[in-house]
Amino acid sequence: MDNSGHISIIIPAYNEKGSISGTIEEIDRVMKSHDYTYEVIVVDDGSTDGTAEMAKKQPSVRVIQHPYNRGYGASLKTGIKNARGEIILIIDADSTYPVDKIPLLLSQMNEYDMVVGARTSKDVKIQLSRKPAKWVLSKLANYLSGTRIPDLNSGLRAFKKEIALKFFNILPDQFSFTTTITLGMICSGYTIKYEPISYYRRVGKSKISPIRDTSNFILLIVRTVMYFNPLKIFLPISLFLFVLGIAMLCYDVFVIRNIGDKTVLLFSMALLIGAIGMLADLIVKKIDRAGT
Repeated sequence: MDNSGHISIIIPAYNEKGSISGTIEEIDRVMKSHDYTYEVIVVDDGSTDGTAEMAKKQPSVRVIQHPYNRGYGASLKTGIKNARGEIILIIDADSTYPVDKIPLLLSQMNEYDMVVGARTSKDVKIQLSRKPAKWVLSKLANYLSGTRIPDLNSGLRAFKKEIALKFFNILPDQFSFTTTITLGMICSGYTIKYEPISYYRRVGKSKISPIRDTSNFILLIVRTVMYFNPLKIFLPISLFLFVLGIAMLCYDVFVIRNIGDKTVLLFSMALLIGAIGMLADLIVKKIDRAGT
């Protein structure tokens, strides 16, 4: 990418006093060494530990404060709306992501609509309790989106502001922001590149609740894919009920020699769910055509 282009680096922060200054200083060092024109926006999400005050001590930073805690996604959306750059780069404030990989991501923004730092290298420090849920979410997202996603919700990524604004009506205010924009861009045909990166142990305490947030992520993945490609959800359910109906029909004909109510109900449900899926798919395609 041409280094003369303006870039907005957004750092969402909630009670990250211990790491925010170091993160900003490292970003400034890396960006200046590559001669980028950039701005750093810290969105303080109602912190109570003095995070905003620490960020304001850095001369290169624009600090935007939420009056109360609104969520990770809400912070990113605030930053994007206030960004001056055409390219947005987001990074967490907890020192988990390698700042020195930022130029690698930015250098490919002429070729791709989004470049993601995928936490797939050998040096990845993800909590053991989060790995099973991460694996399940990844497999579900891969199936529903029809593509392999190395890292569904990485918090280090660069993307074009104009594209992100198109998805603002579905981007959530919580941690699932990154998941939603990934699935949205895949389902809409935008180009995405994944670059392997390291992931370090965070400074401070994680804000993620494994059980609550995992269930929310699953619902979000299903809802997002249904928004763009409803047949991915409805068609498998319809086919499953149809096959189950065939099995029940065989049992009724060859064993009890009488077609039961359950068999009729299964075929009816399969037909109904399939029809709803087809109707939803037609509506989505019509909306897409109207928007182009």
